[in-house]
Amino acid sequence: YLSEEVLVTSHDGVKVPVSILRRADLKMDGSNPTIVYGYGSYGISMDVVFSPIRLGWLEQGGVFAIAHVRGGGEYGQEWHYAGRMANKPNTWKDLIAVAEHLVDRGYTSPQQMAPMGGSAGGILAGRAITERPELFGAAIIQVGMLDAIRAETTTNGVPNIKEFGTVTEKAGFDSLLEMSSYHQVKEGVNYPATMLTHGFNDPRVNPWMSGKMAARLQFVNQGHPPVLLRVDFDAGHGIDSTREQILSQYADIFSFLLSQLDS
Repeated sequence: YLSEEVLVTSHDGVKVPVSILRRADLKMDGSNPTIVYGYGSYGISMDVVFSPIRLGWLEQGGVFAIAHVRGGGEYGQEWHYAGRMANKPNTWKDLIAVAEHLVDRGYTSPQQMAPMGGSAGGILAGRAITERPELFGAAIIQVGMLDAIRAETTTNGVPNIKEFGTVTEKAGFDSLLEMSSYHQVKEGVNYPATMLTHGFNDPRVNPWMSGKMAARLQFVNQGHPPVLLRVDFDAGHGIDSTREQILSQYADIFSFLLSQLDS
């Protein structure tokens, strides 16, 4: 297995670091199922660590790319603030640039590639497919913040104002609308196959967000490509999930991706 570190030029010329995990014998012919994973909020850095779950994906011939997008903490506070509030579009535009790089370099093709993000990373994955639906064959959104306009009214909404903004100010409302995946779903557009997962007892991101987004995508796609909502009624935000719950969820996620990518 290889762990490659590269820099990708984003939409505005900024170099975005990417960690690419793959089997050493993988052919670079554009045919490999690929997950482009990211987060991009709160100044949290995404580290490359050993993961049996990721290893399971690599064993199937998959590529796992970690996009260290703006909003994270990889380059300190400046990098964080460059993906915060009004600067939030940099987060998903960075991921889009990474996805284009993977296609250009032969790792994968749009039909074989899926963005993946959870919680605040749901903004990243949700806006990637709503801005560039033709660039992806599938998507995974876990406990995602998908209706940014209403997020402030939820139990965990007020503590997040400093990260995302407030609807009580015009500039804040405009920024939240731009990062709200649900409000960017347009009729007449064919969106990638999508699986949304959520724990019914989630105290951080209300589960209705995933339900609302799933219903909207299902209505627009009219059944093809499929949109699935996976709810665990004994789980929350995933932090305290049992080993069995985590493995069961990823078995479903990987099965979904392998069935849909280039299907």
